[in-house]
Amino acid sequence: MTGAEMADDPVLFEQRGGIAIATLNRPDARNAVNGAVSAALGEIAERVESDDSIRVAILTSSSPRAFCAGADLAEVARGNRNSISHPIYGFGGFVQFPRRKPWIAAVNGFAMGGGFELAISCDLIVAGEGAQFGLPESLRGLFAAAGGAFRLARLIPRAVANEVLVTGLRLDAQRALSLGLVNRVVPEADVLGSAVALAETVAQSAPLSIAASLDLARQAFDHDEAGLWELTRQHAATVMRSADAIEGATAFIQKRAPQWTGT
Repeated sequence: MTGAEMADDPVLFEQRGGIAIATLNRPDARNAVNGAVSAALGEIAERVESDDSIRVAILTSSSPRAFCAGADLAEVARGNRNSISHPIYGFGGFVQFPRRKPWIAAVNGFAMGGGFELAISCDLIVAGEGAQFGLPESLRGLFAAAGGAFRLARLIPRAVANEVLVTGLRLDAQRALSLGLVNRVVPEADVLGSAVALAETVAQSAPLSIAASLDLARQAFDHDEAGLWELTRQHAATVMRSADAIEGATAFIQKRAPQWTGT
């Protein structure tokens, strides 16, 4: 597809060349995650992962005021709590998805609770100047069970992460930037455009190189140094012997842009 699919779908899908854009599309509910969102985003994540023409994906929102308010509490109140969590891929059909391709969160407005957890499940974040991030679960007798409790502690200083987790402290866009939580802060009207520009830059790198690099980065806190060296050797055995490794060197010598095949 080259355009957005079905404007009334809970998550819209668009492909621009090698870039996929998934847009949370429940603006009247501040893009809160219900069963339909979880199922749709899970399907889109599968589509992105399986389609070789897609190199990088963006997760964004159709609302300038809210990226995602988290779980749809109306759905929970109706006894449908389980529907908001995909049986395999977790909350929103996304937070536990086994991805090899990079995702960029393009965040405008509020990213609260599960919405924040969706954003930090991505590999890069572009935030609008008015973006707000928070995990208010402890204020409601809950906790950040969709990865927020441990992912946030890996991304920012632990003392700040602890304060966010136990007090519901909100981080504005500039504070998030200063903590290294987001990659850049731009005017709200430029968030998606900036994310697309970043995605275009990412897409200039070789797919196997990206996948190997992100896999190691994601596991950096899971292994000791010996374990990480072993993972490095495993990835090097694949990447360094790939057709793309030869293409990269050849293109450099010939002073031209490489033509990656992902092999």
